[in-house]
Amino acid sequence: MANKIYTPTAEEVDARIGRFNDLTPMSTTDDLAWVPREAWEVFFAQTIKAVILEDTKSPFGDRAPIVGAHGTTMFISEMPPGQGPCLHSHNSTYETFMVLQGTIEYRVGDPVVHKRVLKQWDVFSCPPGIYREFSNVGEDTAFQLTILTGPVERDDVSMPDSVRQRVAKEFGDEVADAFGAIMPFDPPAA
Repeated sequence: MANKIYTPTAEEVDARIGRFNDLTPMSTTDDLAWVPREAWEVFFAQTIKAVILEDTKSPFGDRAPIVGAHGTTMFISEMPPGQGPCLHSHNSTYETFMVLQGTIEYRVGDPVVHKRVLKQWDVFSCPPGIYREFSNVGEDTAFQLTILTGPVERDDVSMPDSVRQRVAKEFGDEVADAFGAIMPFDPPAA
């Protein structure tokens, strides 16, 4: 049986290209522009620029140069020293990280029981259903490539109740609820 091979149009090729200089911050930053920047940086890297998104609901928004890549989401995160997202789990997708620049510490578990420091070009692939967080432990801005693979649905992120309690205490229930609407909080551990 012969494979069906074709030559795409120039427009089809161009629709599959994401140029770094044309990337913009994820649209979720617009949706939550009213929350304090310090609260934003509890949940996300300081800047996240999507390269590939699926055409589905996603905590990473709906703005990317490439849409649809058979279950792949990809973005570039920028983190100043000390910054990075809180504990969270992708419950049905793999999240794979590659450090492009800098030094990033990955912490796994709730409570955290494993810590690993990765440097430029190192990769960590985290399976579904595992709490993880990470932050830039270097002295300069860190950049990370993140690739999510698995089911097309990207609405599979959840966070431990401990994050909700922390954010509600620091920024109020309204801010915690706004982020909980994007990525739900799991019930408190028994």
